[in-house]
Amino acid sequence: MKKWLAALMLLCLLPFCPPGGSAEAEAPLYTVKDRKVHTTYDTDTLKYTIEKMRINRTEECYLTTVWVQDPARQIKKAISPWHEAIWKAENLAKKIPGAALVINGSGYVSKQYPAIPDNYPGESKDYFCTPLGSITVVDGEVYRNLEGVPYYGLTLEADGLHMYVGADNEAVLANEPIQTWSFYEGCPMALNGEDILDHDWLFAQKTAVRTVICKLKAENTYLILTTGSRGLSLIEANAFLLGEYDTEWIYDLDGGPSTALLRRKQGKKLLKVLHPGGQRIVDVMGFVE
Repeated sequence: MKKWLAALMLLCLLPFCPPGGSAEAEAPLYTVKDRKVHTTYDTDTLKYTIEKMRINRTEECYLTTVWVQDPARQIKKAISPWHEAIWKAENLAKKIPGAALVINGSGYVSKQYPAIPDNYPGESKDYFCTPLGSITVVDGEVYRNLEGVPYYGLTLEADGLHMYVGADNEAVLANEPIQTWSFYEGCPMALNGEDILDHDWLFAQKTAVRTVICKLKAENTYLILTTGSRGLSLIEANAFLLGEYDTEWIYDLDGGPSTALLRRKQGKKLLKVLHPGGQRIVDVMGFVE
């Protein structure tokens, strides 16, 4: 009798596995808790809502939904001195007059982070204090165009932000980009609502503080996920965004200590750091009225 009771108790402790599956396979890739509105900004030309929440193990995440009337005019880039220095996000944000929302931008090469992609010509020092990516465009001026190196990154064009996945540089430049932001080759995460992330990539599997941006199918509307301490993997971030939203594309901007989210409350003059700031970076993306 005791043996029968012991066997029954053991069965009760085991996870239920449906036919043909496993408990691990059925486990959700994300859970959301404590979701609430943190900040709203609403004018005729710029609207954004910042929500604060916990996703999986994170202490806090910020999810910003932003709409702009004229993306080409209202999405801005500020960059640190080319080849000379990298600046704090707070100082770069000051170069965007009237900014109401600012996030960190491109990945970059510096003496602290000297690695460059294998297909780049030259040595690391040739790229210090400059953004990653085979193309760099700032206010319509081409700062870098690496011949024969395809482009993985974002552009701002006349109709808004676009994501390119291994595109020929000349084809990208033919669309007359106003600005560019780029990170690693594998950072395009989803396209047309489909996951294109390499799940075997160690960088995608690692949990970290991140800035992920996506274009929603609603006109001129973007979503920015800023993950907090303990972080998310790119796989988890993708699962959340694809599971909750109707997206055109999803892209991982620079993260880790480079993560920055700054916002200005409506009616106020000062732009303040919401999360976490303090790191020197190479460029930012800003939104103005």
